[in-house]
Amino acid sequence: MVIPSDTKSVSRAPANLRTLIDRFDREAFDLPGDRAVVRLATTGQDEWDVTIEGRGARIGPRRNGDADALLTADAKTWDEIADDLASGMEAFRRGRLHARRNLHLAVGFLAATSGSTEPGRLRFRRVQTEAGAYSTLQAGTGPPILMLHGLGGNKASFLPTVAALAPSYRTIAVDLLGFGDSDKPLGASYRPEFQARGIDRLLDALELDRAHFVGHSMGGRVALELGFRHPERTIGLVLMTPAMAWLRERRWAPYLRLVRPELGLLQIAPRPAVEAFMRRVVPGADSPWGAAAIDEFVRVFATARGRAAFYAAARNVYLDEPHGEDGFWTRLRSLAPEALFVWGRNDRLVPIAYAKHVERELPAARHIELECGHLPQFECPRKLHGAIARFLNTVKPVVPAAQVS
Repeated sequence: MVIPSDTKSVSRAPANLRTLIDRFDREAFDLPGDRAVVRLATTGQDEWDVTIEGRGARIGPRRNGDADALLTADAKTWDEIADDLASGMEAFRRGRLHARRNLHLAVGFLAATSGSTEPGRLRFRRVQTEAGAYSTLQAGTGPPILMLHGLGGNKASFLPTVAALAPSYRTIAVDLLGFGDSDKPLGASYRPEFQARGIDRLLDALELDRAHFVGHSMGGRVALELGFRHPERTIGLVLMTPAMAWLRERRWAPYLRLVRPELGLLQIAPRPAVEAFMRRVVPGADSPWGAAAIDEFVRVFATARGRAAFYAAARNVYLDEPHGEDGFWTRLRSLAPEALFVWGRNDRLVPIAYAKHVERELPAARHIELECGHLPQFECPRKLHGAIARFLNTVKPVVPAAQVS
């Protein structure tokens, strides 16, 4: 639905942008509040503001002040996006389309203006569960795959993976509780078992008995927890540079256990300092998708609940117990679902040296090594997604013992 606006203003907007507005589908767009402004910029030309409220959208000349989200591309790229949304996703990955500020709104706008009405079209959907509300990005039909992001990330980190796998699968990229645009309950532990319980409830709300899981970094640890606790709901596990319990000495563990994550409710570090720190630690921070990821992290970190969730989750990564009866490496031996581990040879956050420990404890698991760092979906997408597709085509769900005749 298009909200009527000044005819002269609309007529001056470039034809490719008018095409997008004419196709706006409110059902594919998740508007967190009552109103949002997405700014569309064409390199070397005027900028235009799209106001989204109620059931529709309208376009007009840029107004004073910042927009909630900003999309920038050259005229040729906008033409390609107007013809085919997949071109827009590829342009974003290659750095020809820049998305800044609120990535949820920016990518949601692209999804809502694709012109597709098919059941498997790219769409944003908020799903209410017994554990809380989840923000999701969904596309495709077929066997379901839930995608779980890393620490400080969100569902948009799986845009290349969604685009690659949606032709054959129902892809569902999820903002974990505490991150992105999902609920952020105060006082929650945000431990892997907490997140796994929530995803179990999300499967119920989506009316899915079982699914494949693709987990990146911290999301890989959550996917493993699902495999430990709910193997009957897990078909195949793809663990991309997964967070794992530390094997070396954790000298700060006794002190960190005394620190309450709720301290995150207070803004300890100023926003410029947070942005500068993220530029130093985020892989590919100078790339367009790296800059968008930093924007998104800072947007959520700027909220009290977002900070508390981040501190709690980061604390848990460090405190994850490696040994003992309930230790991570002990439990890994009992993992029932088939698993593919993806390692980056240049990964500084999850060193590839972990692979030999996984091979020792879980000899049935499969492994691939890629010439990349911590973000294989952006750094070497074709090899990654080809390997994922080949793996998922071979796995079968775990059958609970009670169902075996």
